[in-house]
Parts: sequence; structure tokens; C-alpha cells
Amino acid sequence: MNTNSNPVTPARSLLANPWTQLIIGVICMACVANLQYGWTLFVNPIDAKFHWGRPAVQVAFTLFVLIETWLVPVEGYLVDRFGPRWVVLGGAVLVAIAWVINSGASSLAVLYIAAAIGGIGTGCVYGTCVGNALKWFPGRRGLAAGITASGFGAGAAITIVPISNMINSSGYERAFLFFGLLQAPLCS
Repeated sequence: MNTNSNPVTPARSLLANPWTQLIIGVICMACVANLQYGWTLFVNPIDAKFHWGRPAVQVAFTLFVLIETWLVPVEGYLVDRFGPRWVVLGGAVLVAIAWVINSGASSLAVLYIAAAIGGIGTGCVYGTCVGNALKWFPGRRGLAAGITASGFGAGAAITIVPISNMINSSGYERAFLFFGLLQAPLCS
């Protein structure tokens, strides 16, 4: 019989801290942002190699943004069903796959497929991280959503110069491959 009047309280996980969740969301957003914000760095080198024309290359960006935004409700359903961890992990893997496909794309169709895959992945991460921030900060929803969304811009700010330098020194293919393989583990 336990005569101690102090009940044992279970240790709380660091992941159960709202600020930890917010920081993780910002990091994940930063990892997937540059596929959108850094895209313009890749357009001229891709066109110079294949001569598809800038408008045709830019269709990939249009597909990316359309799919990234329009599928967020479906991704929200997946969060409700499987939880945010799995949706963000799946999104990170899809973004990495998109970058890797882009590194070897030799047709517009493949470039467009990579854009669609990247749009799904980025939407998974974006929608989940913003939704998760709102959940953890019900009294400060605007602040939480704003901080989380700022991670998207911060990721681009941090990586644009290194991506540009790698494109100039090693080619756009290597930049796609390197940053795609680098970002997925960081986000997951």
C-alpha cells in the first residue's frame, strides 16, 4: 500500500510543448519553401539546356502552386485521419522526390510531374504546420499562424544564395539533387 500522499505524475514529453511544436513547424516550413520561392533560379538554366521556352518551363510552377493550394483540404483530412507527424513526413518525402526528379527531368512532362509531386508535398507540410500551430495556440491563433508562415519565407531567405551559387558552380541538376536530399531529413 502506498502511503505517500503525492501521486506520481508522468513526465511530459518535450513534443507536448506548444513552443516546441511551433518551432518544429517553422523548421518544416523553411525546408520546403525554396521549391516555390527558388524556382525562378532554375528557369533560365533549364530553358538554356532544353530550349523549351520560359513560358513552358513556368507551367511547372503554375502546376506546383495550384496543386499546393487546392489540395490542402484533402491534406487536412489526412491530418485528421493519420496525424500531423505522418502527413508532414509524407510531404517532406514528396518534396525530396520532386527535387530529385527535377534534377534529371529531360522532358516537360517529367518536369510537370515533379511539380505536381512537389505541390502535394509542400501543401502537406504547409497546411499541417499552420493547422497544428492553431491547435496548440487557441488563444493566439494569429500569432501562431504568422510565426509558422514566416518559416516559409525564412527558408527561402536562407537557401536562395546557396542554391544560386550551386547552380552557377555545379549546374541546376546538382542543385536540385543536393537540396532535395538535404531538406527531407531536416523536415522529418
